[in-house]
Amino acid sequence: MSQVILFNKPFGVLSQFTDKGTQSSPRPTLSMYIDVPQVYAAGRLDRDSEGLLVLTDDGALQAKIAHPKNKMSKTYWVQVEGTADDAALAALRSGLALKDGMTAPAKITQIDAPPQLWRRDPPVRFRKSVPDCWLEITISEGRNRQVRRMTAHVGLPTLRLIRARVGSWTLDGIEPGAWIRA
Repeated sequence: MSQVILFNKPFGVLSQFTDKGTQSSPRPTLSMYIDVPQVYAAGRLDRDSEGLLVLTDDGALQAKIAHPKNKMSKTYWVQVEGTADDAALAALRSGLALKDGMTAPAKITQIDAPPQLWRRDPPVRFRKSVPDCWLEITISEGRNRQVRRMTAHVGLPTLRLIRARVGSWTLDGIEPGAWIRA
């Protein structure tokens, strides 16, 4: 039977078990949090993103989760700099022309800050003169830094990005740095 682990990846942690970078000091990796042999991340979550990372020892399941052709939906809570107007939301909903091609339409909802939100270390920079807002964005692709590129394209740079759901798995009840078996 395959193993599935749901991990709430903190900000600054690499989505891999070793750091192959050239930094003189090692960066935090999954091995600092998860001591389960033979599981690997199904997809990636950038170092500067937080939230749900699914790990498994089942290669077929890993491919089903990670490969864009399978169109597994992923939901993100995104704090953006600026105010999301109707035009920006409509553009995100209809698909955008990015450098690597058109994105599929996204589901977008403007939300209040998630009530179960934890503090981020380091904190997000705030500027008193620039408003910010939260969006819930659901996509079924998964291009490199796609959500960040989409929000920047409509003039709303991402300040904080948290993956809240992958398929039917959610972040509910998992503290940052903790994991559970699904």
